[in-house]
Amino acid sequence: MAIQWFPGHMHLTQKAITERFKDGIDVVIELLDARLPGSSANPLLAKLAQGRPALKVLNKQDLADPLQTEAWLAHYNALPQTQALALDASVTAPAQRLIAACRALAPTRGGMAKPMRVLICGIPNVGKSTLINTMVGKRAAKTGDEPGITKLEQRIALAPDFYLYDTPGMLWPKITVPESGENLAASGAVGRNAMDEDVVAAALLGYVRQHYPGQIEARYKLDPSKLDLSALNAAEWLVVIGKKRGAMLAGGRVNLQKAAEMVLHEFRAGTLGRITLETPEEYSRWVVAAEAVEAAAQEKKHARKEKRHSSRQPATETSPE
Repeated sequence: MAIQWFPGHMHLTQKAITERFKDGIDVVIELLDARLPGSSANPLLAKLAQGRPALKVLNKQDLADPLQTEAWLAHYNALPQTQALALDASVTAPAQRLIAACRALAPTRGGMAKPMRVLICGIPNVGKSTLINTMVGKRAAKTGDEPGITKLEQRIALAPDFYLYDTPGMLWPKITVPESGENLAASGAVGRNAMDEDVVAAALLGYVRQHYPGQIEARYKLDPSKLDLSALNAAEWLVVIGKKRGAMLAGGRVNLQKAAEMVLHEFRAGTLGRITLETPEEYSRWVVAAEAVEAAAQEKKHARKEKRHSSRQPATETSPE
């Protein structure tokens, strides 16, 4: 399933971020979802940042697998000009660490003559506005549980010589890694009109069953002695959960839409447990596979173009001997 979501306001955000970099930015804070730290990293932002120091913040760490969070922190901290830390955006003390981390990444900036200029970005619904409000200590940014709440860029003074530029949540024009699309959709970063929730929920259940065995059975009180759960595919698990929770239609059919909404809501709220949907190694494999598919597609496209071009060329006339 290919999931794509890049509405018009995201295109405007891309242009605004490009202009902001031209005006001068010292550090880029990218807020990532700790449950999908690779998939929530914006490749478009990496190009726009052009090698500026980066602070990767793994937000919602309280919902993620702590062992995998440590693995992702090590992964990002090993990158040049990059620091990474994990936090829960609603906790005040860790949020204040961001100012100190930014100053460490750009030690030559500071003071009224050279105030620190920091851009904060992230995918939709990653908790950026909540974090900003926590840092400021008042309601400086709108918050909500739907993607696309923040619509305009705003400048916030966190200190007399520290300016934070907030931007709307943004994805990128083409999600080439299929697993990333599914994980972004599961996290709530993608608009509902851009996905089939039953397909996303089934993919989520498939991953959780493989990496966190027994967790779904415990949450939905499924008894393996009464049902051979190992023989079910992910879509069939959704049917079982729908029946267990009473998500039914007339005629005894399961309401797959309602069952999917239930599973996705419980994942997003953390009631399924502390789950991370990708490891650094898995994500690297997904990227390599996606790049191979994209390269093959481009090669076929080029071959078709060459074929059309050659068919338009007039036949070469040979002179008689």
